Amino acid sequence: MAKLRKMLGRADDPQIISLMRMIETQSKRTLAAWAADCAADRYLPIYELACPGDARLRELIGSVRDCLRGDLPMADLRARLREARTVAKDAESSGAAVQAAARAVTTACAVLSTPSNALGFTFYGAAAAAYSIAGEDASAAEYDQLGAAELQKLEDSLKAVMIPDEPDPVKINWNC
Repeated sequence: MAKLRKMLGRADDPQIISLMRMIETQSKRTLAAWAADCAADRYLPIYELACPGDARLRELIGSVRDCLRGDLPMADLRARLREARTVAKDAESSGAAVQAAARAVTTACAVLSTPSNALGFTFYGAAAAAYSIAGEDASAAEYDQLGAAELQKLEDSLKAVMIPDEPDPVKINWNC
């Protein structure tokens, strides 16, 4: 059995570099909406299947959407993000896919305050998808292949919502 990693993907992969360049052309608001939608559609179901009574991540995604609409102050979103830091740790006994899904959702929800998380959540999401599909006994090569497929889906989803020549694109110093 391969040692399971918290994240899948590498910052020097051409696929990731392409995603980074796309992220750099978009605003925080566009990236935050995209990340929240991806988290809700792709990773929240993995978490909720294992933790059906836990609404913390669903509520956090709702908070991001409220903030994007102007119905929630950024300070309140930050407070809710701080509270959500324990979700992944609480999911430790639920397996690698569930824990990675929790990390993907919480990281995606922080994009509005930390735009570089638009890339970070994709690494956690790739792990969540791969472990959810293959379980915890697959080879590293299989996880890498499944992770790359998930990263491609995320890149395609960003392409679908990108705003051409968007004013006020994020300025990110990639420290990876």
